[in-house]
Amino acid sequence: MDAPGDGGEGARDAPPDVARELAALLIGELPHLTRVQVAERAGVPLDVAVTLWHQLGFPHHSDDDVAFTEGDVAALRLTSELVGMGIWSPESQAALVRTWARSYARLAEWQTSLLAGLVSDVGEPATALTDLAGDVLPRVEELQTYVWRRHLADAAQHLLEDEGVLTAAETQLSVCFVDIVGYTTHSRGLDGTELVAWVDGFEQDTAALVVDHGGQVIKTIGDEVLFTVADPAAAVTVAMALTARGEDADDPFPAVRAGIAHGAVVRRLGDVFGTTVNAASRLTSAARPGSVLVDAGVHEALAAHDADPGGAEAAGWRWHRVRRLPAKGFTHLEAWRVRPPRNDG
Repeated sequence: MDAPGDGGEGARDAPPDVARELAALLIGELPHLTRVQVAERAGVPLDVAVTLWHQLGFPHHSDDDVAFTEGDVAALRLTSELVGMGIWSPESQAALVRTWARSYARLAEWQTSLLAGLVSDVGEPATALTDLAGDVLPRVEELQTYVWRRHLADAAQHLLEDEGVLTAAETQLSVCFVDIVGYTTHSRGLDGTELVAWVDGFEQDTAALVVDHGGQVIKTIGDEVLFTVADPAAAVTVAMALTARGEDADDPFPAVRAGIAHGAVVRRLGDVFGTTVNAASRLTSAARPGSVLVDAGVHEALAAHDADPGGAEAAGWRWHRVRRLPAKGFTHLEAWRVRPPRNDG
């Protein structure tokens, strides 16, 4: 007789428990294939399939575990087709799949926690979770597709507007880090709910301002946001607005500091790399609370064009040269502190 869970007739006749029922709802059907069977049906070597699943962050299964469905066969076949079309090299496939895995794992954890919170007080939470997922899942899936396509359109537009980016590995961008001042100390006085609300408010308000000025949030790292924008004036405008909010005692926005560098940047899988990114990070670490430090690239792009009606003169920014900063990878990192306009009134 087949043991329960091995895909035999006994397993199919046994009534599925709530966990299996929920899993079947989420992935479309109950698992009934082994990884060997999936690889054979997809026409992909087993070692290639196993590597892909590891990169996706899926749990390890032995050759005898019945843990897969026809959806896994289709996904593996699609991956093989993309590689065959030359869309993915083995190197780019690994990097892209790892990025997917990190992003979707975090998203899935947040979504399931949200659903669990909605059913935590009912008599049969497991059953209620299954019922709720059945109602919510199609809507969430459709909304996620919409959001992905909108971001895809925006990314394509940025790509086409950025001259030379289609043929060059590097592009010219302003890179800015915005860092919460005193995060560790302040967070100690907040409970879990308050801390989440505080950080969410910081991330949400920062992202909204960045997008309004034509920029792109690259990532959030707890108490820090990294964003890029083509126009250095826009980067300074955003940073100055955020530090001003942080200095306002009546504004719940946290006190922040920022560092901005402008120059060559390598973009890869939604992230940015290179000396310009390193310079922006170092400037942020050296900035005083409530201040904005910029490198020579930003200073030259803006201060040298004070006569431009749309440049630094119109914004009224003032520049103060600070001592050169020691930084790994730099002989000396030149820096300027950007100050708000004088209030003569």
